[in-house]
Amino acid sequence: MIEITALASSSKGNCYRVTDGHTPLLLECGINYREIQKGFNFQMSEVAGCLITHEHGDHCKALKDVLKAGIDCHMSTGTAVAIGINHHRIKHVKAQQPFTIGTWTILPFDVQHDVSEPYGFLLVNNAGEKLLFATDTYYIKYKFTGLTHILVECNYSMEILNQNILDGSVPAVMKKRLLQSHFSLENVKEFLNANDLSKVQEIWLLHLSDSNSDEVKFKEEIMALTGRRVYVP
Repeated sequence: MIEITALASSSKGNCYRVTDGHTPLLLECGINYREIQKGFNFQMSEVAGCLITHEHGDHCKALKDVLKAGIDCHMSTGTAVAIGINHHRIKHVKAQQPFTIGTWTILPFDVQHDVSEPYGFLLVNNAGEKLLFATDTYYIKYKFTGLTHILVECNYSMEILNQNILDGSVPAVMKKRLLQSHFSLENVKEFLNANDLSKVQEIWLLHLSDSNSDEVKFKEEIMALTGRRVYVP
């Protein structure tokens, strides 16, 4: 039974605890290590591994401390080079090449973000549950079958962004960057419509923008579209 706990989910920091009841994992470590410890009730020895999507600080801020705690951190070679830390617990993984951590089989896949080599991850446990984790991408070109849990970025809405630009509260130059680096509500809907949701139990909308999102609107619209439980941490 997959359990998900969001320790942080915003442009200030991202970090999630995921377990299938046997193998607890850390997804991202973009907050202070002390906060991560609290999220695991200071039982860091139980953490079987950490997955890092890319090198931005709001996703890997506590990497040195996580490594020091003896936790293997899995990421692309491009991400590891960009972070610039050499450590025997940094494990380079390749897109489309699955690896295992405990009871999880994990498939990295490439996503679209303005960094060196960003990944999303598909996690499958021994019970056949499938968790999709994708953040900081403006597009996902892959389709997935049999998903049971979806953790996906829903950073902004075009409608809210355009209104903020008109109001002058967001600079127009920001729009180009968002369009080429983050998942909009509109693109999330397209992605969900393109995928098999028949087994999905819950959808988590991650990494909402402070100024270009609306938590209530996003949750209501995705619930109406999918008929599934939706969480906005």
